[in-house]
Parts: sequence; structure tokens; C-alpha cells
Amino acid sequence: MGKWIIIGSVLIFILLFVLTVSYVCFVRIFYASRRGKVKEKTKITAPVVDGFAPFRPQIGEWMREVEGMDARDMEITSFDGLRLRGYYYEYEKGAPIEIMFHGYRGNAKRDLCGGVIRAFKQGRSVLIVNHRASGESEGRVVTFGINESRDCLAWVDCVTREIDSDARIILTGISMGAATVMIAAGSDELPKNVVAVLADCGYTSAEEIIKNTMRNMKLPPRLLYPFARLGGRLFGGFDIDETSPIESLKKSKVPVIFIHGDADGFVPYDMSVRNFEACSSEKKKLVAIRGAGHGVAYPTDPDTYLSEIGAFFDEILEN
Repeated sequence: MGKWIIIGSVLIFILLFVLTVSYVCFVRIFYASRRGKVKEKTKITAPVVDGFAPFRPQIGEWMREVEGMDARDMEITSFDGLRLRGYYYEYEKGAPIEIMFHGYRGNAKRDLCGGVIRAFKQGRSVLIVNHRASGESEGRVVTFGINESRDCLAWVDCVTREIDSDARIILTGISMGAATVMIAAGSDELPKNVVAVLADCGYTSAEEIIKNTMRNMKLPPRLLYPFARLGGRLFGGFDIDETSPIESLKKSKVPVIFIHGDADGFVPYDMSVRNFEACSSEKKKLVAIRGAGHGVAYPTDPDTYLSEIGAFFDEILEN
């Protein structure tokens, strides 16, 4: 009898240990705490990534400029019942529309204000989107592009339903937003309205970027990643390994341009190289921005950024 009590106690201890570590990983990686309504108009916060600080004044100028522009508040309900919010800036009626997605734990107006300015320079309207669990959108769980890619397709439907049924749409994303649009690019449900994708500093897979971050934090990725995945399944209701950008790109038919700073210390430039090589689209391009860190390719070298995507998209939009 005593033997079975000991065995039972050990098994309960192991179960509690697994659940505890999985929960801690879930909270640290996937859970987004909310503290009331986000005031995007008044707060400019710098992401904790190398190379962002020098561009903070420029980001502030862009935010103030975009705040002065007319915007239409947009809202959709996700497949799992979350209210997601975005802002539509119209360049002119009938213009191509970029739908833009921000990075991990970011928000639309901070991360994408430069994108609005850039798109207007190139004659395109813009819808900037707050991911689930970000900005003024509902939700508590970030899924690294898994559920966000489903939200992306819902935003495309929203644009064709509420703005222009014949809209020519470009899906644009930065970092986790790039992962989102790359996964959407390989979806069988991608509408024909989507004519191109811009993936700025996107990663190959959630597993790889999470393990890379753990490694940089001097944590054992092989040991901890299974707990992170289990935490997502148990407490977030999703499987982080369900799909990945690099696997989805193998099914992509839509043109894709990959842009990445070659000095990115968070998402290595090599990840975009591998995404580019895996992409099955007939028309694709890889652009390296010299000296650019994570998420700052455009402010680092706006001339190259504009000329490269301008040439890429102009050829597509003229056909």
C-alpha cells in the first residue's frame, strides 16, 4: 500500500510540475494582459529591440501626421468571437489597398504609422489592423500567426464587403505581422482580390523564433519548447505547430516580396532567405536593407525600400 502511495505522489508531483512550467511558458510567451482601454493617441512606446531607439523621433512624427489624417474606424468579429479593430485611410477611391499587420505585442498606430505614410506616397489606401490581444482589439492570447492568419482573411473579406468589392489588395506585415500574411498567402481560402504580399522581417516558424529567443536568454530551448507548446494547447486553445510561414509559402501562388535588415538581431536575416527559397510563387523578390535592425528597414533606408517595393508592385498592379 505504501509503495502505491509513493508512486501516486510522484506522478502527481510530475503532473503538477509539467502543468506549472507549461503555464509559466504560456504566460510569458502567449498571454497578453490588458489594463483598460489602450490610448494609442497619447502613448508612443519603443519596442525592446536593438536599433529602434534612434528612430523614435521619426516614429513620433509619423504618428502625429497619421493622427491628423481622416480615418474610418473598422471592426470585424473573428471566427472565435473576438471584436478586432482597425483604421482605414483612403488615398482615393479605387486605389489599391494595403492591409497592414504589426509585430508581436505591438499596436497598429505605432508600428504601422510609417507604413501609412509610405503607402500614400505610392498611391495606395491603407487599412492598419490591431491584432487580437493588441491595441484596441479584444483577446488575451497571441498565437504567432496561427489564428492571426485567419483574422487576416476575415479582414480581406471586410474590405471587399464594406469598401470595394473589386479592390486590389496587398497584404503587408512586419515581424509577427509578416508571419501572419505569409501563412495567409498559402491558404486555400485566399481571395483573388489579394494580388501581392509584403513580408518585412518575418520569421520561418514560431518554433524557430521562440527557440532562438530562449537561446539568446541562456535558456534551454529543447527542454522548454515542448512546455511552451503544451501551454498553448492547454491554456490558449491552439497548437503553435499547426502551421508555419515557411511551410505555407510552399503553397503560395500570389507574388511575395521579402524585405529584411541584414543587421537584424532578433529575427535573423537568414530566415527571410529561407522563406524566399521555400516560396513557390512565380513572382518573388528578396531585398536586404544594409545595416537595418529589426523592424526598422524602412526608416533606415527609405529610398531603397520605396524603389524596391514600388517596382515590384507597379508591375503587378499594371497587369
